[in-house]
Amino acid sequence: MAKNARTYQCNACGAAAIKWHGRCPKCSEFGTVVEVASAQAAPGRRASVQGSAPVRAARPVASVTGTGPVPRVRTGVGEFDRVIGGGLVAGQVLLCSGPPGSGKSTLVLAVADSLAGRTARKVLYISGEESVEQLAIRAQRLSATADGLLLADDSDLASVIGHIDDHQPDVALVVIDSIQTIASGDVDGRAGGVTQVMEVAQALTRVAKDRGIPVIMIGQVTKDASVAGPRALEHIVDTTLSLDGDQHSSLRLLRTVKNRFGSLEVAAFEQTEHGMAEVLDPSVLFRAERDSPVPGTCVTVTMEGNRPLIAEVQSLVTGSGVPNPRRGVTGLDSARSAMLIAVADRAADLKLRDKDVFLATVGGIRLTDPGADLAVCLAVISADRNGTMPLDVAAVGEVTLSGDVRQVPHLPERVAEAIRLGYRRLLVPPGTAKRVNGRGAGGMLTEVTSLADALIAVAAMPRFYALP
Repeated sequence: MAKNARTYQCNACGAAAIKWHGRCPKCSEFGTVVEVASAQAAPGRRASVQGSAPVRAARPVASVTGTGPVPRVRTGVGEFDRVIGGGLVAGQVLLCSGPPGSGKSTLVLAVADSLAGRTARKVLYISGEESVEQLAIRAQRLSATADGLLLADDSDLASVIGHIDDHQPDVALVVIDSIQTIASGDVDGRAGGVTQVMEVAQALTRVAKDRGIPVIMIGQVTKDASVAGPRALEHIVDTTLSLDGDQHSSLRLLRTVKNRFGSLEVAAFEQTEHGMAEVLDPSVLFRAERDSPVPGTCVTVTMEGNRPLIAEVQSLVTGSGVPNPRRGVTGLDSARSAMLIAVADRAADLKLRDKDVFLATVGGIRLTDPGADLAVCLAVISADRNGTMPLDVAAVGEVTLSGDVRQVPHLPERVAEAIRLGYRRLLVPPGTAKRVNGRGAGGMLTEVTSLADALIAVAAMPRFYALP
């Protein structure tokens, strides 16, 4: 490559290019391709053979301390602590992203206030988007008035690090809102560009590791809900959190997308005028409460991380007035739903070729778990035959193209959650009874090897095919 060769990169998807494009050739976004600085070796040397004395020599793993349980600091927001693995780790860098208005800043401000109150240490909340006065108004609305909560508005990286050094070693947490608004004077490019975001993220990560301070970086997202900026940003941080939810609902789900210090979990919050309220039992939000069964519904148990959640699948089958019937899907994968509709059509001889089929979930939850397959098929069959499932029945299992029902992970947890919420009769894959380890007490497990077997089992239950 020539010495002054220019390189370009897309802010949205991170795709590299050798020339500028008004529209990214990979993700088709307009105005996202920017020039990035390229690292070059010193004249007369090859970058691959240069070296220098390491700052710290490599050590045997047995001699490294800290190989036991990771010490954590609880923030006091129980669901947030559970999602990140039990609390904050010294030097941990978290990236919290979500659509505008989802409540990222509100949630993180509540976490900062709670931690400052619990530890009696300083928590720095630095915003590059809002003034201190604006932050104070929000803090008063949320009753975030801990003495140790310090607010600052700055967008220069050197000043941000200066704020941290001014309060060392009494800093328990640093919040950056948002990472795309902070810029370094040592790097060319606008704030939010690929070069600036990478430099700022790497610098703050070094500060967090060297000083042992947890850092939460709030990140903006693109219109496809991915984190704005280079994808390498997600590789730099230790934990990536995603806060999302339906814009017409107050329910918000906080998911762990990546966590070097724990497993992937999910927590539910409700956005209120006084902040984000924890929802300790979110299963009740994803199923419809009714006194009598209705056609086209079936309950399943899905897994979000290690947490089982009850979810209801609803279906509507109606005559079509067009040559190509519609297949509408909300909250489910459209390609997998189309496959399950075809499997249900063949297994129950529904003749759906001239009918519109609609599938949806309750409460805005999105189901990508194969364990919901059996419930989807039964909901479609129930809707077409105008039959009803008993209110105490739940179905769990993956359905293959041949119509077989296969096992899915975490069956003991799924069974225990269904029984806890009153679903006493469960349609499950074969071999489930051997795996539940006594957690199915109080329920009746009906093992079905295929969708046809499930239909036979459900037909024997009262009110399934009873006409109104």
